[in-house]
Formats: sequence, C-alpha cells, structure tokens
Amino acid sequence: MPTAFESDPKPYKVLESKYLFKRPWLTVREERLELESGGIIEQFYVFEYPRWVNVVALTKENEVVLIRQYRHAIGEVYFEIPAGVCEDGEDLLEAAQRELLEETGYGGGEWSLFMTLCANPSIQANRTYTFLARDVEKQAHQQLEATEEITVHLKSPEEVKALIFQGEFIQALHTAPLLKFLLTLKEDTH
Repeated sequence: MPTAFESDPKPYKVLESKYLFKRPWLTVREERLELESGGIIEQFYVFEYPRWVNVVALTKENEVVLIRQYRHAIGEVYFEIPAGVCEDGEDLLEAAQRELLEETGYGGGEWSLFMTLCANPSIQANRTYTFLARDVEKQAHQQLEATEEITVHLKSPEEVKALIFQGEFIQALHTAPLLKFLLTLKEDTH
C-alpha cells in the first residue's frame, strides 16, 4: 500500500454503477461519481482486466530471458519480458512461473516479487505483478497456445540496456521493471 497523507484527496462516492460489456478479456462498467467537493462526474468508465504477471528472468550465465511476439493492436514486433494473465484463483507466483515456462521453456531458480504496477490506474482496475527469477535454466520446450507465436532471446544486462535506449521495447509495464532491475545491478556493484 502506498503512503497515505492527511491532505490526500478522498475516494469518489459511487452513486450508480452498471456493466456495459462483460467478456473475459474486456469488461467495462459505467459509473456516476461524487467528489468530496460535491462535484459530480456523470459518466466515468472503468475497464476491468484480470491480474497480469511479468517475469524478469536471469539465467545462471547472467543472461536476461526475453521474448519477441507480434502485437496486433499496433501491428509491430518488439522485445518483451515473459508475461501473461493470472487465471481466476491462481496464485501470482504460480502464474508467473507457468508463463515463463510456457513462453520460454525456462524455469527453476529463486523467485521474488519485484514490482507492482498499474497500466493506467485512472481507468483500468487491474495490477501487474512483476517477479524477479534468478538462476533460471532451460527445462523444457516452449508450450505455446495455438494463438501464440513467440521467439526467445537471451541478452546480457548491457544488451538489454542498449535495446531499451534504441527503442526496442515499447511495453511500459515491461520496460519499467527492466530499468529497475538494471538500476539494482548498478547498485549491487558499488
């Protein structure tokens, strides 16, 4: 939980709430809200998504496990970290370990929750949980779904930094944890 300050704005009061659209990958609700000041927001839209998990995975050889896949909404391919949806009732760590193994064939190692982010907390209700996995090893072949086409790439931290600066990552929820990881490495060497 973030630090709360006495001067923080108060949560809005929900006067009305209704679902406009409910599907597994897109759920939208419309709300009528009242601010503490008495102001009314007549139509506010909230997008509900499942929890997402990401993995910054580092091999025993100190290589970062990256993937590349086509993203249809923008029509392009970029570098990403392994990621996916946490299924209903699934433990976050188990979801992250499953996604890494399915997308890359890598697993094992030491895992810890590394970073929690929101894509756009103004209108999106879910969070993304990034795990740091150290000393992962190749354990299996990729276990891709019929709708997935993913290539795996191992890069040194220096190469990851260069790729970020070259604009080869576009997904902000992947870039932020990688930058934190690179900063952590820098701090560990001092």
